[in-house]
Amino acid sequence: MTDATQILVLWDIDRTLLYVGDIDRQVYRETFADIVGRPAEHLPARGTGVTMPLAIRSLLTDNGVPEAEVPHLLPRMVELLPQRLAAHSEALRQRGVLLPGALSALKSVHAQPGYVPTVVTGNLKPNALLKLQAFDLMEFLDTEVGGYSSDNDHRPALVAVAQSRAQAKYGAAFTRSNTVIIGDSLEDVRTGLKGGAPVIGVASGKTSAAELASAGADVVLESLEDARQLLWAIEAVTSESV
Repeated sequence: MTDATQILVLWDIDRTLLYVGDIDRQVYRETFADIVGRPAEHLPARGTGVTMPLAIRSLLTDNGVPEAEVPHLLPRMVELLPQRLAAHSEALRQRGVLLPGALSALKSVHAQPGYVPTVVTGNLKPNALLKLQAFDLMEFLDTEVGGYSSDNDHRPALVAVAQSRAQAKYGAAFTRSNTVIIGDSLEDVRTGLKGGAPVIGVASGKTSAAELASAGADVVLESLEDARQLLWAIEAVTSESV
């Protein structure tokens, strides 16, 4: 294992830990209609991992909103989106699902001495917290030191955001040698490659194991169901990154 006393574990949320079905898309529909005043005919692609501000920008332009109006409308949608999701909190609990092995994997990582589990996610922070709360996952993650699209719409930049927050809180320097991303999408892999962290890809979303490996994931797991395998992978990629 790396000489570092602590390891920063950056979890993705959607399609890695949990799946909320069409609730996010419904929230986009409602927010667009509220702000723009008409229904959206085209919605963001599913399971891409793109940050919410970029998804909102695409939502606006793909539905014929003039580019000149986007800088005015986008922040209004970013502000309204969490309120709309909060109105669906009960639906998150009733219709959302934890993915196989997610809970035991979170518990296992949380229990490791020196591990700092948090999130790096394309979700706005309020949306991320609503989803984690709906599934009672907050106790296994230090969400104070996470990276969210509220911080930056360029997802690779969120690695440094989380590292800086973790260093301020825990007093340890977090670099590529003691940071790891766990996620299901090509965007998660790109976040690691460009943001400076090894990636454990999990083929629990729309991206296959072969696609994750081809994109550059350091280790690829079929699921989170084998917690011991996950812990081995975390140790392996942080050792190799030194």
